[in-house]
Amino acid sequence: MSGALPLPALPFRLGGVHHAAYRCKDAQETVLWYRQMLGMEFVLAIAEDRVPSTKAPDPYMHVFLDAGGGNVLAFFELPTQPPMGRDPATPAWVQHIAFKLPDRAALLAAKAHLEAQGVEVLGVTDHSLFHSIYFFDPNGHRLELACPDPDEAALLARLDAVKWAMLDEWAQTRRAPRQAAFLHARELGTAEAAR
Repeated sequence: MSGALPLPALPFRLGGVHHAAYRCKDAQETVLWYRQMLGMEFVLAIAEDRVPSTKAPDPYMHVFLDAGGGNVLAFFELPTQPPMGRDPATPAWVQHIAFKLPDRAALLAAKAHLEAQGVEVLGVTDHSLFHSIYFFDPNGHRLELACPDPDEAALLARLDAVKWAMLDEWAQTRRAPRQAAFLHARELGTAEAAR
């Protein structure tokens, strides 16, 4: 398969992500943590004893938080379900939620704020295209704060030129194609030039 294929003609067009929903251990703790740590406003709460889509009896509290830029992050507390777990076959670093920050100064300020609140923060990680810090919320969800690199536009153009070739090569070999190895050359100490 190749990127040369046109997009299918669909009778609709997506307008963005309405919200992303995850499970939480304690809805109140989650709302307060996201307000305190990331400044997210509590938008609304919905609670029912039955699931509207399936009609199954399953009491829940569904809370919604403003993640900025018209984006909403939501959580479900499910008191009658087994305790939360995670997919044991997926490393903890894979599934995460990434939030935008405008620049490195904001990223460093966020890191200092989180660490002052006792949150363990990993990074700053240099992805060349952007720079990130990583940490976990009280539910065990990995979070990322990312700011653009000053050379983001040029790096995006380089990545755009190789994305389909990389995807095709990966589909055939299941080995990391090297066309974009420049991105993590500084972070990983490899020979590829990032710029």
